[in-house]
Parts: sequence; C-alpha cells; structure tokens
Amino acid sequence: MEEHTMTNVSNAQQPAVQDAPAGVAVASTGETIIENGVVAKIAGIAAREVPGVYALGGGAARAVGAIRDALNSTDLAQGISVEVGETQVAVDVTIVAEYPASLQKVADDVRAAISLAMAEYVGKQAVEVNVTINDVHIPTEDDVAADPTPAADGADSRVL
Repeated sequence: MEEHTMTNVSNAQQPAVQDAPAGVAVASTGETIIENGVVAKIAGIAAREVPGVYALGGGAARAVGAIRDALNSTDLAQGISVEVGETQVAVDVTIVAEYPASLQKVADDVRAAISLAMAEYVGKQAVEVNVTINDVHIPTEDDVAADPTPAADGADSRVL
C-alpha cells in the first residue's frame, strides 16, 4: 500500500511525537473524540489537493473566503459539510472546477481523495461523499497576469 501525506497548508510548526519516559506507564484505554470541524478541515484539505479543483464553496462562501485569504486566514472547511458517526462519516462538498477538466473525473477524484483521507487520518469509513460542482472557472488574462510564474515556453514577457 502506498503512503500518503497531507500538505501542511497552515505552515504551522508540527510537534514532534513524544515518547513516555522510561518506567512510566501509558494509559492504553480512553476515548478519542474528533470534532466535526476537524473532520471537515481534513476533507477540505484533501479536496483542494485534487487536480481540477479551483476552489471550494458556493458564491457567498467564496466571497467571504476571498476576504479571509486577503487576511491570511483561509477557512479550510469552506464548502464542506460532514455528519460523523461512531465508525462512519458522510461528506458533502461543493467545488468550483477548472475548465477544461472533465467534471466527472474531478468529482470522482475528489470522492477518492476524501474517502482516503477519512480512512487514513480520521480512522472512519466514508460511506457517502456527495460532490456538487456549482461553477466552472475559466482562466482569463487577469489570472495569467496575476500568476508570477514565467511563461513555460520560454517566450519573452511583454512587461518587466
């Protein structure tokens, strides 16, 4: 089985795993509670990493998200709704797809990515992942002008 890693989208320092000091007993029982917001964030991170996904959420959520992005405070659960049970989870995700990506392929890839993330990081089976594509992003000249990466074909830029 191949190993998957999630991107550290918050750029926060991740704590090192701590081992118990020698001679100290570690509790082997107890309850782990994973809040719905955490599950939604993990689903959002997984969905954003899928090629062909431009953004998550509907129009109003994206407008608020743009303000948050400007303030460097991205809502990773934007466009995600979850229902968490004891052993299973159901996820609803709303996305904006990139044009000209195959919408069915993008939706299938989002489903697969979220299902995998739920199993690996949350430890629950995703019994249902509903994907709603509510818009298609068509790149414009403004998008290209805002992209600081140089042209891939080596062509000279018209402006410096």
